[in-house]
Amino acid sequence: MARMEALQSDAEKEKYKRYFKTAPGTYGEGDIFMGVKMGNVFDLAKAFVSMAPNEIEKLLYSPIHEHRAGAVSIMAKQYRLKATTEERRQTLFDLYLSRHDRINNWDLVDLGAWNVVGEHLVSRSRDVLYTLARSTNIWERRTAMLACFAFIRRGEHGDALAIAEILLDDREDLIHKACGWMLRAIGPDSPKLIAFLDRHAATMPRTMLRATLENFPTDLRAHYMAAATSG
Repeated sequence: MARMEALQSDAEKEKYKRYFKTAPGTYGEGDIFMGVKMGNVFDLAKAFVSMAPNEIEKLLYSPIHEHRAGAVSIMAKQYRLKATTEERRQTLFDLYLSRHDRINNWDLVDLGAWNVVGEHLVSRSRDVLYTLARSTNIWERRTAMLACFAFIRRGEHGDALAIAEILLDDREDLIHKACGWMLRAIGPDSPKLIAFLDRHAATMPRTMLRATLENFPTDLRAHYMAAATSG
């Protein structure tokens, strides 16, 4: 923490205030930023990649956003190290889920959802993702969707499509974006994604649809956008 404080910048703190929503009633209400560039946070995480889980948990309890970002970054980097034992990976996975109340902003979820949760579930039951997808907590729902990137990278699309379907009626734009990014990652060559769009393009949130179609051929993109307009 002391090393991070030495990197603090008032100018960076002001940038974060504009970039993250922290006003009363917004998703980041009460979050505190000290003004450290995320590149510096990630460099420190690399330097402390072997940190013990109990020390990581202490960072997660910090009210300072950059401390928590450092904690999740350490978890992600440590999980993916070849030298990390399966026992430690299980501990990191359990820590992420048990302390999800401290992984409470979109960037924190993005740092660890697929690197920790998704990777851990590649060869395990994914039932927990369906529980998270139905959570009242926006960050747990975002984790459910973004964790699927670990599967998508391996050519497994079923869970991503199923969870996106659960989240079709979600009211939060941050969930629409997460779903769209994962559907985009599946890509236009997937018959399952085409079938998903045939069923849902007319009614799915526009933000989700636009993100999904970003890499589609122009004619196919226009087709599904027209379906949304008429739906």
